[in-house]
Amino acid sequence: MMVRNVVMLMLFVTVIAPIILYTDRLASIHTSSSSSSRDEFAQDVTAFPFNAQTGRLNLLPQELSTLKEPIGVVYSDNSTTSLPETKESEASTNHSHQGTLISLFLSTIGLGCIASLTDLFLLDGQSVSARVLSTTTNEQDLSPKKDNPIVQVTQTLEQGNQLLADSGAKTATSEQNTNNASQNTLDQQSTQTSIKVDQRKSVKTLSEKNNHETTIPDGRVRHLKDQLIRAKVYLSLPATRNNPHFTREIRLRIKEVQRALVDASKDSDLPRNANDKLKAMEQTLAKGKQIQDDCAAMVKKLRAMLHSMGEQLRVHKKQTMFLTQLTAKTVPKGLHCLPLRLTTEYYSLNSSQRNFPNQERLEDPLLYHYALFSDNVLAAAVVVNSTVTHAKDPANHVFHIVTDRLNYAAMRMWFLVNPPGKATIQVQNIEEFTWLNSSYSPVLKQLGSASMIDYYFRTHRSNSDSNLKFRNPKYLSILNHLRFYLPEIFPKLNKVLFLDDDIVVQKDLTGLWSLDLKGNVNGAVETCGESFHRFDRYLNFSNPLISKNFDPHACGWAYGMNVFDLEQWKKQNITEVYHRWQKLNHYRQLWKLGTLPPGLITFWKRTYPLDRSWHVLGLGYNPSVNQKEIDRAAVIHYNGNMKPWLEIGIPKYRNYWAKYVDYDHMYMRECNINP
Repeated sequence: MMVRNVVMLMLFVTVIAPIILYTDRLASIHTSSSSSSRDEFAQDVTAFPFNAQTGRLNLLPQELSTLKEPIGVVYSDNSTTSLPETKESEASTNHSHQGTLISLFLSTIGLGCIASLTDLFLLDGQSVSARVLSTTTNEQDLSPKKDNPIVQVTQTLEQGNQLLADSGAKTATSEQNTNNASQNTLDQQSTQTSIKVDQRKSVKTLSEKNNHETTIPDGRVRHLKDQLIRAKVYLSLPATRNNPHFTREIRLRIKEVQRALVDASKDSDLPRNANDKLKAMEQTLAKGKQIQDDCAAMVKKLRAMLHSMGEQLRVHKKQTMFLTQLTAKTVPKGLHCLPLRLTTEYYSLNSSQRNFPNQERLEDPLLYHYALFSDNVLAAAVVVNSTVTHAKDPANHVFHIVTDRLNYAAMRMWFLVNPPGKATIQVQNIEEFTWLNSSYSPVLKQLGSASMIDYYFRTHRSNSDSNLKFRNPKYLSILNHLRFYLPEIFPKLNKVLFLDDDIVVQKDLTGLWSLDLKGNVNGAVETCGESFHRFDRYLNFSNPLISKNFDPHACGWAYGMNVFDLEQWKKQNITEVYHRWQKLNHYRQLWKLGTLPPGLITFWKRTYPLDRSWHVLGLGYNPSVNQKEIDRAAVIHYNGNMKPWLEIGIPKYRNYWAKYVDYDHMYMRECNINP
């Protein structure tokens, strides 16, 4: 019996116990295997060596070994990322041509030649703008062309450091619970990792959506033009000339892109295959970047192109200034036809038909009197129409228009045919002012002198004034200086509201007559919101006569809508003050030309500042005038060269003026004057 028990015990130890132990181990292995399969990604993350020193030591050789051949750039038709320079092209309209050219070259030559470019920027005395840097960065991020090893290492180091910073807290927790890690911990880590991955995907999707929404209408056109510049640069480099196959290919791409562009100004003007041409050109440019190995040649070419671009820009600026001034001085064909047509009709009238009604109101000081000096019939009509339209009682408003002999008949005929409602109109010829002669007015004597006329017409001479705006013939017209003789023109009036012919009235102006000017002669809106509208902008403070009598930082004001107290004018003998300064400026040593500089001097410490809402300026040169200021302004002023009746007028401001013009009028149609 004892022997049998011993045999059974040995059998159990040698056979059955191993089977049981083996079966239990298989179960544990199976459980561990399924858990590992389920949390494989989380285990890989937790197995990452979080030691900062180890990461830094292993990082450099790993990244240097991952450099690969550049692959072609593939674009998606519906993706804005296919245009890596689109957003930068939109911003480039506010930067210089040189900055744009530099950014193109940085995208052309890659980062390998940046060190060589440093000498170029030091020579030119310029620094690389933020746009250049951002363009280079975008080019690297969006285009898998050629990865720089230094950039790779830097980016990977930054990513590694960021990962270490984000996972610092997790590392501490992991070290504390190394011996107590459980299956639940692994599941939580796996879940957190999955959430982070999903969040990154969501952010990327949102970013792509925003990029798609901000696509500009001419993004592809600009990108194609930039490609042409880069392609032409490649053609001029020795490395390209030594590669006939690439030369033929890039010339073919240039012709294709040029045919696609033609006269396109926005993406909708491009042909349907333009996107294919863009992709093909980008592929070719990617090849071109790889064959360029001479940084010195690149820099030399860039320097030459920068110099050429600067010269071209200077010439184009000068031409633009000249053409703008020429356009501003030129009378459009329709506006030339209109006074001729009106003059013919006026002289066909009987003498009894040439008179205006209500002439007894012309000298009534209790009414609201306006002074308007103009040789532009249509502009004067808009001033009168807009004023009467917003007047509370038009019958109490009197308009005194003074024009030259050439436009006198046309001006009278227009207002005879188009009377301004119940308002009173007077049209005078400046030739009728016999008291206004060269013996009385120094400015009239100066304007008629041979030296002054020569000054205006010697633009071909090398020593002529570079500022073309001073050569506008309007300065030769006495109409422009008639504003300094208001008491002589209106001897029986107490107050007069002076209006330029390039303004539009948007509100009732009768409140200006009730203003107390506090003993001042001139009521005007000040324009010193910017530094360039102060006295030193208009007067020559290097002359002791100016520097001893005036403050260079004094605030300037604007002509265009001014209320003048004629009683104070006479008391302070303003006309004589004007004459004295005009005599001192006989050789134009105190100021150049125009009426504002002598106005600033004549009404120095005699000007009452009006609220800015009475008069808003800049619609003739500034496309960024605040819309709220325009809407609440009583008078808007198209000062500048871009008058609303010219083709160069700013389009978004033209309707404020055009709505007071009857384009269906017989004379307007006959002269082909259209909105």
